[in-house]
Parts: sequence; structure tokens; C-alpha cells
Amino acid sequence: MKQPSGGRIGNLPANINIMNPVPNKDAKSIARLVRKNGKISGYELSDGSVLSKREGVALAKQGGIRGVAIASRNGSEYLRSLPDGDESNNLGDLPSSPRGLS
Repeated sequence: MKQPSGGRIGNLPANINIMNPVPNKDAKSIARLVRKNGKISGYELSDGSVLSKREGVALAKQGGIRGVAIASRNGSEYLRSLPDGDESNNLGDLPSSPRGLS
């Protein structure tokens, strides 16, 4: 049966996620976003550590970050929130970290 939405989730293609990693039991969550010139450049985790986007994707692939999927845009991988019905924990709605990347 064909989906009436045309295979889309909101404005995004339904197959936007390229990987939905299974988090480890000790996986951290993303608490804040690190921004540079308004764009996400990294993530601050629940334990206070700060990672670049690339490091965040690598850790998520290893199951070290919970609640995220890996997506790709223009050949660049990035993290997306997994839908859970709670918009307050969507990555785009998280506060910015006062800490930058070293």
C-alpha cells in the first residue's frame, strides 16, 4: 500500500536517516548544541563533554549517544533526533552551549 504522504515525514523524505544506532546502556544524551555563526558545529553531552559534529556522529554510530539517528545531506553526515512525541528534546529545540569547541 502506498503511503498517502508520498513517503515523506513532514517536509523530509521518509528515508532521510541512513542509520538508527542502538544506544549502549551507558549512552549519553545531547544536552546542548554548540553553534558557530548560527550553525551547529558540535554537541554538549549530558556528562558535560563537548564533541564536534564529526565526533558526535562517530560516537553515535558506536552506540554512545541515545535518541539520535544519523542522516546525510550533501554528503555530510549529521545527527537527527529520533521522533518520540516530545518536541522539547528535539535537537533544534535544545539550548546553545556557552562552551565552544577547543
